[in-house]
Amino acid sequence: MKKLVLLVAATALLIGACTQETQNKFSRAVQNYTGTDGVLDVYAGDKLVKRFIKIDKLTTAVSTSGNTPRPYRYAYGVLDENQNLRVDPGEKKVYFEFSDYSTSYVFYENPQS
Repeated sequence: MKKLVLLVAATALLIGACTQETQNKFSRAVQNYTGTDGVLDVYAGDKLVKRFIKIDKLTTAVSTSGNTPRPYRYAYGVLDENQNLRVDPGEKKVYFEFSDYSTSYVFYENPQS
């Protein structure tokens, strides 16, 4: 038990000594492993038009001939047709993508999970 406590303490000290960017990368790596119950709200003006739930992460598209990022993101998530933040019967997991230029969106962790 003492070894476990020492290991946790040492890990906390190492992470605390890292830069903010390194801590963010570590946090994202943990989220990639454990998953995130993300929500993506898509707006047309001030009106919510689509909601996707159960999203692990959003990915920025990259060109096929290099590492140049493309101006859109994509993910897999459940289309929440009635926008109640729950997976209801008939709501299915779908692939979706959206442009950085033409879409207003908010991505956040589901507060009801």
